[in-house]
Amino acid sequence: MRNIRFGLISGVGLFDYEKIWHNLAPEPLRFKVEFSIGEASWGKKYLMTSANMFALYYLDYFGNDSFTPYMEGGIGVIYTGFQVKDQGLKINFNPQIGLGAEFKTKSRNTYFTSLRLHHLSNGKLYHPNKGVNSVLLMAGRFF
Repeated sequence: MRNIRFGLISGVGLFDYEKIWHNLAPEPLRFKVEFSIGEASWGKKYLMTSANMFALYYLDYFGNDSFTPYMEGGIGVIYTGFQVKDQGLKINFNPQIGLGAEFKTKSRNTYFTSLRLHHLSNGKLYHPNKGVNSVLLMAGRFF
């Protein structure tokens, strides 16, 4: 099987979990929404776009004023213009889980990096249902 490469540009919103879901939650828990658009390359170039939601939990015990690790997990919907053999649909579920960290600079800018396990599948809503698994490395800056 050939390698599938892709690049995404994402916009992220990070919110206090209790304010969004109106129930008690641990202080380090956040609710994150993420919208992405990009391109997948698999012999040709194809449009790729997704909308995801995550629970993000800061691991404050392991951090300090300039470094805060976190774990995250969530699900979303993704459209990929390409399909692997037996994938079935171009619109799929997109569960993800990962570890990441935020870094604050002396000028108080905040950067992040995250390593995620990324899965595409139609959840057996359509046959065939060949899933696509990948490892996703993200890096960015909060504004």
